[in-house]
Amino acid sequence: MVLVIDVGNTNTVLGLMQAQEVVHTFRISTVQRTTDELGVLLLTLLANRAVPPDALKGAICSSVVPSQVFTVEKAVRRYLRLECLMVGKKLKTGMRIRTENPREVGADRVVNAVAAVARWRGPIIVVDFGTATTFDCVDAQQDYIGGVIAPGLRISEEALYTRTAQLPRVELQRPPQVIGKNTIHAMQSGLYWGYAGMVDAMVDRIRAELDPEAKCVATGGYAHLISQASTRIQDVDSALTLRGLALLYERNTSPA
Repeated sequence: MVLVIDVGNTNTVLGLMQAQEVVHTFRISTVQRTTDELGVLLLTLLANRAVPPDALKGAICSSVVPSQVFTVEKAVRRYLRLECLMVGKKLKTGMRIRTENPREVGADRVVNAVAAVARWRGPIIVVDFGTATTFDCVDAQQDYIGGVIAPGLRISEEALYTRTAQLPRVELQRPPQVIGKNTIHAMQSGLYWGYAGMVDAMVDRIRAELDPEAKCVATGGYAHLISQASTRIQDVDSALTLRGLALLYERNTSPA
């Protein structure tokens, strides 16, 4: 098995992979931990699933939080006796990044694009519902050409709560109807239907520039929720980033 680690701004998702198959997943908060704290946590998570550390043949990580990179590398080396490949550190992706500054593109976005192309080919649009809602675009030549970054669902909900005097926190879910009969349903409607509408409108505009036939797929924590209301999302893979990391591990460790 291969340990794959996706360090996001809010959560860190870990997966144990057999090729492209997800065997186990774990979700932990992305907080500042010492090397030893993270190492012990990794061992505890593995023990919880009865997976001995020596069952792992390798590890790979993508991180959008630079301060976490060294800690992850060192914890994996010290506690799992593995060298952790890091996306962005001279790793071969097999994909050309055709943006003004390729170094600016988040590691998770590149991983998602690589995984999407491997499964569906291009042209393709990947919508990732994370801390931010991102749209990543790959053309018919399998080149990453850019994307869109919008505030995430949870950020928007928190802004409504923290920047107003009387609006409460609400659970992010589909409301009974579009027109809310109370404050909570009205807020849920704005978030749920508002984001579905934003996704559909954005995909239409992207397709006008990219390719009218570009496939739209979704991943991330709220992908299944929003895809139920979207008329443009054609497929959902909540483990797309983990599959992409596993694919990059194989590309960078298999004999040429």
